Amino acid sequence: MSFPSSQAQLPAYALPFEDILSRLATSSTQGLGPKEVASRQKRFGFNEFVLSDEEPLWQRVYKSLLENHLILLLLISAFISAALGHYEDAVSITLAILIVFTVGFIQEYRSEKSLEALKKLAPPHCHVIRDGKVFNTLARELVVGDVVIFNTGDRVPADVRLIESSELELDQSSLTGETEAIVKCHMTVHNEAVPVSERSNVAYMGTLVSNGSGKGVVYATAKDTEFGQVVELLQDMTEVKTPLQKAMDDLGRQLSYISFAIIGIIFLVGLFQGRKLQDMFNVGVSLAVAAIPEGLPVVVMVTLALGVLRMSKRNVIVKKMPAVETLGSINVLCVDKTGTLTENCMKVASVYTLADNKFSNADASIPLNDKLQQLLAVSNLCNTAYIGSDGEWRGQSTDVGLMQFSQSLGIADQRKELTRVSEVPFSSLRKWMAITYSDGLTYFKGGAEATLERCSSLEIKETVDAAVTQMTSQGLRVIALAYTKDPGSNPHDVAQLTFVGLIGMQDPPRDTIAPTIDWLLKAQIHIVMITGDAKDTALSIASAVGMPVGNITLSGAQIDMLGDHELEEVATHVSLFYRTTPNHKMRIVKAFQNRGCVVAMTGDGVNDAPALKIADIGIAMGCSGTDVAKEAADMILVKDDLSSLINAVEEGKAIFANIQCFITFQLSTSVAALSLIAIATTLGFSNPLNAMQILWINILMDGPPAQSLGVEPADPDVVFLPPRPRSQSILSHKVLVRILINAVMIVAGTLFIYARESKDGEVTARDTTMTFTCFVLFDMFNALSCRSLTKPILLSFSNRPHHSRPTNYMFIGSVTGSIVGHCLVVYVPFFQKIFLTTSISLYDWAVLIFLASSIFWVNDFLKLYTMHQSPLADEESLLAESQELQFLPSKFH
Repeated sequence: MSFPSSQAQLPAYALPFEDILSRLATSSTQGLGPKEVASRQKRFGFNEFVLSDEEPLWQRVYKSLLENHLILLLLISAFISAALGHYEDAVSITLAILIVFTVGFIQEYRSEKSLEALKKLAPPHCHVIRDGKVFNTLARELVVGDVVIFNTGDRVPADVRLIESSELELDQSSLTGETEAIVKCHMTVHNEAVPVSERSNVAYMGTLVSNGSGKGVVYATAKDTEFGQVVELLQDMTEVKTPLQKAMDDLGRQLSYISFAIIGIIFLVGLFQGRKLQDMFNVGVSLAVAAIPEGLPVVVMVTLALGVLRMSKRNVIVKKMPAVETLGSINVLCVDKTGTLTENCMKVASVYTLADNKFSNADASIPLNDKLQQLLAVSNLCNTAYIGSDGEWRGQSTDVGLMQFSQSLGIADQRKELTRVSEVPFSSLRKWMAITYSDGLTYFKGGAEATLERCSSLEIKETVDAAVTQMTSQGLRVIALAYTKDPGSNPHDVAQLTFVGLIGMQDPPRDTIAPTIDWLLKAQIHIVMITGDAKDTALSIASAVGMPVGNITLSGAQIDMLGDHELEEVATHVSLFYRTTPNHKMRIVKAFQNRGCVVAMTGDGVNDAPALKIADIGIAMGCSGTDVAKEAADMILVKDDLSSLINAVEEGKAIFANIQCFITFQLSTSVAALSLIAIATTLGFSNPLNAMQILWINILMDGPPAQSLGVEPADPDVVFLPPRPRSQSILSHKVLVRILINAVMIVAGTLFIYARESKDGEVTARDTTMTFTCFVLFDMFNALSCRSLTKPILLSFSNRPHHSRPTNYMFIGSVTGSIVGHCLVVYVPFFQKIFLTTSISLYDWAVLIFLASSIFWVNDFLKLYTMHQSPLADEESLLAESQELQFLPSKFH
């Protein structure tokens, strides 16, 4: 609830607090009466977030089934098999469905905890003035017009226009992303255009009082608060499907149409030939079993799950499995400055001593002379930081940074040796603080201007102003230090200061950021900084980490002046957005997505949550991130280290390349099996393979080798290819050609053996066993050739680093296991009865191996030929697609 719109021509922060009290018909001393509170609660509701009902479990299951075309295809196949009494087929297919659906659904199903995490930021209790008395009441019972009181350690219970403030500072980092606590003053009146982070006369719901106390009138509750708007954004948005999910949906749809079209044609051909309806139904079931790669969804799911497991060992927690692969497709990375690029703490970067009139970088090599020791002594004594029970410094981040710097130089804490006489804490109006000790000296710390005007010597002003300008140009926060022996009778009116020097502080970039930015740029990922901070601070950090910004930057106010289409046009030319709100971040992410980009977004605060959720990949910080950000994100960087993203991008690109490899392998097998049965049926022959043999090939023979192809190590040549465009199909032209070539070779070789063995006109157990074994061996050599779609496998054994590949022991084990399993099917009597096989000789094996290995030699020759003809064909095609999107990250470098 907020005040009536008829009275809301200007926002609360743009009016004196007396006007707000008048509009809301309340009193700063008396507050509201019980009857008025009850009336407003009845009219406008409680100060709490009303979350939409969570979707029932059965509805989620139903939707998941309907949205997965491959699962639907398998269900239809299983149903038809069961209806015709082919129970073994039905059970096998159903088992594959259960494996896929269970693994995927358990991974994806989770309640929307991000909204519940937001509710935790609204405090359960607060202090409110009603009828002139102070009550401790539930925050949910607040209404607009209530007058609330808060002190250090409290959370603000609603959006409040301040009417009193005493040394009040609020930690707004969870809302705006700013590192420093914000000084608040009730007397300030802003213009309407001032951004959220600069409104010093209001306190927002969920922000923490880090210092001082305040009193204010509630002007917005529940969904009308700044936090409430974040809740609304999170509830209204839908999940974005990853490129892989879309690609797999398309693949399932294409397989459905092609498979059933071919099956329908063959069914009609059989009826035209005069075959019985029941026989054609049986053929149809065999075709359906052959056409649908039952193991494909299992392999995709397990490959992604293994990728999630590998990423967890690299300090990256992936909450949604498809997000692993999507990382290999991102071409835009939107990063939050505070806590992502920086360490989220204030540290001393530079010092200036007036006596020496020189600057020194704050590192271990700094000369610790008398002048510097005097400067650090003042910073130590005019300081309220303390060591907590955990041995870490606590207090204002500026004070903590100063103490840590002194400690790093071996300077002892001198406050232990003196008794504090008086203290004037920092104030936004004064812009300084001072502490007097028992030694008779008063130590002073504040802004340069506030300090200089209290100094006894004004001749130094020009010199100090030049030093301040030099520090601020580097994006540093400048602190001036001084002392006096004669503070006067009034501690709030300190004068006759002796100026000592300046200390420049900053939230420094993380040590790993610069090389990470360099790697991401080489991977052709456009990096965009989106921050709530000022432009100069953001530019300073961008320069320090080597991030190219260019000539165009946009502020939140400028974004508000642009329509969605205009923002889309300009966004791809901008690398820095500053003074932004949660809604700005969402609009920026959408603008890039509407230009065809795959967008990753990093963040840690509540203000980042909507953008994290709507991005293709939302990445939250594990240490500094709020619960809201973590729940809205798709993945979490455990150590807040963006360099972990390098491993994630490598993993994502490797996974997509591997998925293409095992899809090539599995679909070429399925197409071959379908064609084999179709040709035999059309020509009036008996089926070369029975249903159990086809299932053995599809699930047990294809499954382990295909899965092992999913864990092939990352190829460096693949890692630095341009990001894959969102529109690129998983079945690229290169993949389709390879599928067809392999399928034709498998069919031709298998039919040759089938015709050779059954030339006497009678199909025996030996004939089907030879045909079955020939198909299996083709399958194994096909798997070997599919380890890479671009490099000849023979070069894997080369000593040249560019060509050699790490050994895939899982592949060796799975192929060995598959061959051993097939030998059991051929030679063990129990399995011979099930699969209708018989024993074959070593000579038979030699003939079949010689024939089946042809698929390997032909593939290696084609890959070698392609490498010599057009070594950069893939890169050029990807770049061409990127140019179609009118987006080339390299132009920003």
